[in-house]
Amino acid sequence: MSRRVNRRLVLEAPQRVGDGAGGFEETWTALGTLWAEVKPRTGRLARGETGEISIGGFKITVRGAPQGHSDRPGPGQRFRMGTRLFRIESVTEQEPSGLYLICECQEELSA
Repeated sequence: MSRRVNRRLVLEAPQRVGDGAGGFEETWTALGTLWAEVKPRTGRLARGETGEISIGGFKITVRGAPQGHSDRPGPGQRFRMGTRLFRIESVTEQEPSGLYLICECQEELSA
């Protein structure tokens, strides 16, 4: 099956950093750049903290990487494409050889 991995995404992981007052802030660290195929799924309107938000589901396919490798996405990480952010919810291998990984993601936008 041919893939169109023609979108450049930055894989980011959350980091807890001390805020200087005894607490922590969450920041995001870039782990690397991956080429991906990005396909929309379904979307819905939901209530957020500051009003309505649009939640869009996406299936993002990237080339495979071994478990533990920094280029292998995982749940709790995110992809950045310019100003757009895609939260990774799950990652599975497309086929037993692990040539491609399927990432189920969500993007949230203010409505």
